[in-house]
Amino acid sequence: MSIAQQERMAASPYGFEMSVSSGLQRYSARHGDLTLTSVFQPVFSLAHLRAVGYEGLLRSHDALDRAVSPLDVFGQASRFGDLLHVDRLTQALHLENFNVLGAEREWLFLNVHPGTLTDPYHAAALLANLRRLELPPRRIVLEVLEQRAEDLDRLADAVKQFRDRGFLIALDDFGAGHSNIERIWQLNPDIVKLDRIMLSHAAHRADMATILPGLVSLLHEAGKLVLIEGVETEHEAQLALGCDADFVQGFFFGRPNPGLADSVHATECIADVTERYRALTEERARRNATRLAPYIRAFERAAERLVAGEPLEEVCWNFLALDDAARCFLLDARGRQAGRNVVLRADRASHETRFLPLADAQGANWLRRPYFHTAIEAPERVHVTRPYLSINEAVPCVTLSLATRIGEQMCVLCGDIDWHEDIAPA
Repeated sequence: MSIAQQERMAASPYGFEMSVSSGLQRYSARHGDLTLTSVFQPVFSLAHLRAVGYEGLLRSHDALDRAVSPLDVFGQASRFGDLLHVDRLTQALHLENFNVLGAEREWLFLNVHPGTLTDPYHAAALLANLRRLELPPRRIVLEVLEQRAEDLDRLADAVKQFRDRGFLIALDDFGAGHSNIERIWQLNPDIVKLDRIMLSHAAHRADMATILPGLVSLLHEAGKLVLIEGVETEHEAQLALGCDADFVQGFFFGRPNPGLADSVHATECIADVTERYRALTEERARRNATRLAPYIRAFERAAERLVAGEPLEEVCWNFLALDDAARCFLLDARGRQAGRNVVLRADRASHETRFLPLADAQGANWLRRPYFHTAIEAPERVHVTRPYLSINEAVPCVTLSLATRIGEQMCVLCGDIDWHEDIAPA
C-alpha cells in the first residue's frame, strides 16, 4: 500500500480496508458481521457506443462468506433505525472504489435515500467525502431512490441545492411505486431511469411497445435524458433503440463488475445491435410498403373518380372492400368534414355503435390532424400517416390523404386503415 493510500485511509472516517485481486484495488467495510464492498454496472450511451457512467452497487457477505442481498442489508438497517447510516456508509464505499477504478471522465451513479439529501448531517458527509477524494460534483449522478418522501417540498429544495453545486440528478425506477410524472415536475431531474417492469411489459405486449417511444418522447420534450435499465435480451435492446432512449443499462450490455467495462466489447456489442436494428427497421418498412400498396392504388383510383364528378359514396367501394379498410371521408380546405363517414361492411357499422356519440362526424373539424395539413401542403399525392389512435373506435390506424381540386374547391380525401402490428421477439 502506497503512502498516499495510507494517508487517504487515515483521513477516512470509516476505516475501510483495501484488498488487491487480479491487480484490481478494492476497498471494503465492516457493518456488524457483514463485509461490504462495491461493484459497478456500466451505463452505456447508445449514440457514443461506450460506457459514460457506472452505477455503484452494494455486495455483502456474512462471516461465513455467504452472499447477503442488498435488500436484506437495507431491510435490516431500516428495521433497526440504521438506514441512513448504512446508506451513508455505502455511498462512501462506492466513492472510494470509484476513485481507484481508473475512470477518467465517466459519471458515478450513486443511489441515495431521500433522507440523505434532506438531512444536513448526511448531506455534509457526502460533500466532505467528495472533497477528500477530490471528486468534482459534476462526476456524480445522484439517483433519488423510489421511496415515499414525507415532505416533497423539502426534498425538492434539497435536490435543487445539490444541482446548484454541480451534481446531476436522476430519478430512479420511473413508472414504479411513487416514481411518477408528478415527481418529475417536483424534482426536475436531469436523467429519468425507466423501471425494468416497463421494458418487460413492452417486450411481451404490442400496446406497451407502442407506448414506450411516446413516453420517451414526452420525457425528452420535458428536457430529460432517458435511461432504460434492466436490458437483458436482444429484443429488449432493440426496443431501447427503437424508442430513442439515450442510455441503457443491463446484463445484455454489461454486468456489474469490480472494474471498468471492456470498451472494445461494449463498442462491438452496441454496434452489432444497432446494425441489426437498422436491418429490422428497413425490413419492417418494406413489409409496410407491400401491405399498403393495394390500399394506395385503390385510394388513388377513388380520388380520380371523385375529381371526375362521381359522388364520394360511389368511389370508395374498392378501397373499402380491402380487409383492413375502415372508412372514407372528405374534408374542405379548412379541415371541416363534408358529409358523413362512408363505411362499407355491416360488421364495421355494428362495431362503431360502441362509440355511437362519435359516429356522426359531419361538420367535424380535423384541421389539427397530420393527414390534413400534410396533404394541403403537398397536394396531388397520397400521404400516409404514422400509426395513431383513431377517435372513431379507439383502435390504432393509419390514414391515407390526398388534396385535390374538385371543381373550384380544394378538398382532402381521407381513408382510414386499421393498423395492428405484432411485436415479435427479434
